[in-house]
Amino acid sequence: MEGWIARSAVGLVPRARLRELSRRSNLRGALQTLSVLGALAISTAVLALAAPRAALPLWAVALVGAFLSQGVLLNCLYAGQHELSHWTVFEAKPLNDLVGHLFGALTLNPFLTDRWMHFAHHRATQDPARDPELMGMAPYDRSSYLWDLVGGGFWIRRVKAILGAAAGRGLEEAWWLDARQRRIVIWEARAHLALWAIAATGSAALGTWDAALFWAGPLLVTKGIHQLQNTGEHTAMPHAPDIFACTRTLLGPAPVNWLFWNMGYHAAHHAFPGVPFHALPRLHAEILSRRQEPVTSLGYIEAQKAIFAAL
Repeated sequence: MEGWIARSAVGLVPRARLRELSRRSNLRGALQTLSVLGALAISTAVLALAAPRAALPLWAVALVGAFLSQGVLLNCLYAGQHELSHWTVFEAKPLNDLVGHLFGALTLNPFLTDRWMHFAHHRATQDPARDPELMGMAPYDRSSYLWDLVGGGFWIRRVKAILGAAAGRGLEEAWWLDARQRRIVIWEARAHLALWAIAATGSAALGTWDAALFWAGPLLVTKGIHQLQNTGEHTAMPHAPDIFACTRTLLGPAPVNWLFWNMGYHAAHHAFPGVPFHALPRLHAEILSRRQEPVTSLGYIEAQKAIFAAL
């Protein structure tokens, strides 16, 4: 799957150039991963320092800032998990899988379950009957979209999906899973439920709110920042055989691209999923220079304005 190319992109980039762009780099992968985890460690440390001193105004401000930063960083680990699921962050597949399971646990997103569902999304992008991101979803109106954008609808679906999978329900229509994979999805969901239970009972036994303060609370509250990228990729785009027609590129400054692991270059990613995150800006430029038709490219806020206008 990591070498798969969208039909509408075949021949667009010469093979030699594509091989060059597709080279994985342990150094680039490690720098990105460690910088994100380092930022998360800093926000965690500030939270730990500020929480006992929150009665003082400056520390209260620090607490709120660190809480929000913690949540944004945690949620945006999914961008890294997504890349790890394509085996493009590190050269060795087992290392991608190991870090992917860690990120999946931190984002309440079972790693293998998401990988298989995401590969199906690549094969059936924007097909309401087969794209896992659309199956069973009623068409958005502005209120339901806003509820999803701030994270409410997203978290309800996520918790229901994990609870259902743990009970062995809701997998009948998952056409992308074989019998073995269905069993793995069930046990992966149960492992996540066990993790939640351990975190909750551990905090209760110690008489602390640490699990809520450092993990669940920030994660749930700040989902809307990640949703700017998550919903901006395809929402209000047509179901079309041309991957460039049904996928939106999101343009932002360098810190935003770092936070989202360059996933804003989403049309480039869908066209050539085997190209690592660090090469996507160069791939995007290559596509623009060679493609006759334009690629839909908007800023993150511009994309949301376009989506609301289309609903």
